[in-house]
Order: sequence, then C-alpha cells, then structure tokens
Amino acid sequence: MVQPLSALPVADELAARFAAAGHRLYLVGGSVRDALLGRVPGDLDFTTDARPARILELLKGWADATWDTGIAFGTVGATRRGRTVEITTFRADSYDGVTRNPEVTFGDSIEGDLVRRDFTVNAMAYDLLDRRLVDPTGGREALAARVLDTPATPQESFNDDPLRMLRAARFTSQLGFAAAPRVREAMAAMAGELGRITAERVQAELAKLLTGAHPRAGVELMVETGLADVVLPELPAMKLEIDEHHQHKDVFHHSLVVLEQAIDLEDGPEPDLVLRLAALLHDIGKPDTRRFEDGGGVSFHHHEVVGAKMVRKRLRALKFSKEVVEDVAQLVYLHLRFHGYGGGEWTDSAVRRYVTDAGHLLPRLHKLVRADCTTRNRRKANALQRTYDDLERRIERLAAEEDLKRVRPDLDGNEIMRLLGLPPGPLVGRAWKFLKELRLDRGPLDHDEAVAELLEWARAEGVQPPVD
Repeated sequence: MVQPLSALPVADELAARFAAAGHRLYLVGGSVRDALLGRVPGDLDFTTDARPARILELLKGWADATWDTGIAFGTVGATRRGRTVEITTFRADSYDGVTRNPEVTFGDSIEGDLVRRDFTVNAMAYDLLDRRLVDPTGGREALAARVLDTPATPQESFNDDPLRMLRAARFTSQLGFAAAPRVREAMAAMAGELGRITAERVQAELAKLLTGAHPRAGVELMVETGLADVVLPELPAMKLEIDEHHQHKDVFHHSLVVLEQAIDLEDGPEPDLVLRLAALLHDIGKPDTRRFEDGGGVSFHHHEVVGAKMVRKRLRALKFSKEVVEDVAQLVYLHLRFHGYGGGEWTDSAVRRYVTDAGHLLPRLHKLVRADCTTRNRRKANALQRTYDDLERRIERLAAEEDLKRVRPDLDGNEIMRLLGLPPGPLVGRAWKFLKELRLDRGPLDHDEAVAELLEWARAEGVQPPVD
C-alpha cells in the first residue's frame, strides 16, 4: 500500500464507481510519485481504459462539477468535496518530430500508457482496486536513488517532446533529484530543439523551476547543458571570464548566491516568483557594461539601468504577465540605489524618494538589497547590514510621521484648478508634479504654505491666477 493514499477516500470512491461499470482506474504520474515520497498529493491524476465520453457519464451524480476543456486530449476534470481530479484515457501517442503536439491516440493498457511518459519517476501507476504498484520502467528504484531518467532513450523522449528537457531542470529544482548522465548528455546535444516550444510553455516551466525547493540546482542544470542558451541566454552570459589582471566576482555565481539568500528572507506562505526572478537577474546588465579600468579595476557603470531594460525585453518575450515584468524590472533598476546611502548621509528627502520609487515593491526591495551582500568579509557584511538596518528604521520613523505609503501633493487636482483658474489639462499635471516633488523634498506642508508655493510656481510659469 502507498501509505499517503489511505487518506484519499475520493480516490477509492472513484475507483469503485469505475469498477462497477467495468472499467479500471489508476492513480498515475506525479500523484503516485509524491505518495511514494511520503507526501499527500494535492490534485489527483488518474488514467483509465474508459473513453472520454464514458468518463463524463461516470462522473455524473458523483462530481460536484466537471469540465471537458481537455477532452480532445482524452482528459476530463472534476471536483469532489473541494478536491480536484483529472482523468485521462490511456494514451499511445505519436509525435511528428516538428512540433511538440502529439497525434492523440488512445491506448488499451496501463503499461502502454506509462512507457510514453517523460521520466520513470512519473511513469508509475497505482491500481486502486488491487492495491498494487504498476511500475514497468523502474520508477521506484529511480525514486529511491533520486535520479531522473527516461522510460525510453533520452533521445527518443526529447525528440518527441523537447519541453521534457526543461522539465528535467524543473524536477531537479522541485524534487532535489539529479539527472542521469545519459539524460544530461542528451540535453546538451539536443538543447537547440527547445526552439520548437512556444514561449508560453517555456515560461510555465521556468516559473515552476524558480519556485521549487532547489532552484539553484535547476538553473545550474539549464546553464551546464545549454538549455539556458536557448531560453534565457542572459544567464550563461553572466559567466564572465576572470583574468589574472582584472580580478572581479563571477557574476553568475554571485547571482545564484543572491537567489539563495533572497529565498532565505522570504516570509510568505508561498514562494515569491518576482523576488526570485529579480535576485537571479539583478546583474544581467553587467556583461554589456563591463569596462576594464586603468590600474586593473573593473567597472559596470549603469548596469542597473541596462539590466532593467534587458529584463523587460526577455520576460516579455517569455510571455510573463505585465505585472511580473514591470515589478522585476523595477527591482533590478532600484537594487543599487541603497549604495548611495553611505553612512546614513541621505536626507529625509532622499529616503522619501527611495520609498516612493519602490512603492508596493519596498518589502521585496529590502530583501533583494540584503540578499545582494555576498562578500566573504564578515566585518564588511555586518557593516552593510547595520547600515541597511539604519535605513529601515528611518523609513519606519518617516512612515509613522508622514504616511509615506500615500505620498501625494498637499493640494489635489481639483484645488489646483480652482486656485489657478485652469481647466483639466497638461498644465494641471505639471503643477501637481511640482507639488509632489516639493512634498518629497520638504515633507508635509501646511495648507497655506502649499498654496503660496503653488502660486509662486504659477507666476514663474506665466500663469495668472484669478483674483478673488
């Protein structure tokens, strides 16, 4: 018995229902893998000899809801008492070798269905009636050895579906497993085949990889096998050569350490994809801005500006959401700002601008800046952390005094128009921006002082306020 499955009465109910109708039902794939690892599976995946229309019939009266968006591929989804299940007819697909889209063919045996899957650890099924594991490709042994291998040869498997190479990196991150040597060799030889895969599919795998338990291992596998050259070429570009005359940090290795340190600072219930992307990509502008200075130094002037542009371009190409793209780019753009703080020389105005520019990203920016300290000099590292502690205390003080989360001009647009006798338009926007800059520089103004500053600005701009 796969022990965690004893806590899943939904699976037993469903199996009995299919058996009564003369069909077999198996728990399959990741659900079985996770159960063997001692985890209670979340959503449940099943496979059966019943055809899709018959699956829908058998779910009537049992499921709380059903959907058939995947029925063309033999998959029917349902929910029962809050648990989601997907049931797919045995498959025996073939691929055309050009796209990753299979020619969907339904099969007649559980063994035939399993051998076409991506990795042996995902090619196991559990017979819910007979309480036995079906494992034709040695998945249980691979699971015990923590190895990712393919049921067929890796070349056949990856030629059928090149996305499986990226899934190998993703499972490396999620499960902490290592790819078998022959799998790594095939990935390195066939990495270019990932060009057949849509950006949306690549993005989904990258997101899962980065939010896994061991993202560094997954990223390293991508870079070492050449997958990153195809889907995220900015990563291997950070492996800058370090010559004997111009010593500097290996930017790629530094970025991996920052990623790990940022993860250690996460405090939410779920992995933070935006923070992890920003940590991994915060220095991608360095290769394009590297300059060797006289005397043996190396500079990367404005790499944060170049990096933010590169992040936008790459993440848009990968079809990440607009919100993710802009948030990651802004964190990359701001990640060096703190280093101008020095020993606390910033004015309150500079602190306000730091908070305002970060906006809702301020908690993530705190984490990114702290994670970006990778020096081995403990005294220097401690000094940097103490300095940032000081900045956070100043932010907290000003926030308590001035409500920094809602920094706005002391006069709103309607009052600006009334005082200056202006209709809505660009000039009102300029006046509003002037007052906001004044607010950032000097903090809150009382009403009469704000009015006086506005009227003085208006006269300088050639605007004649109405006479009361």
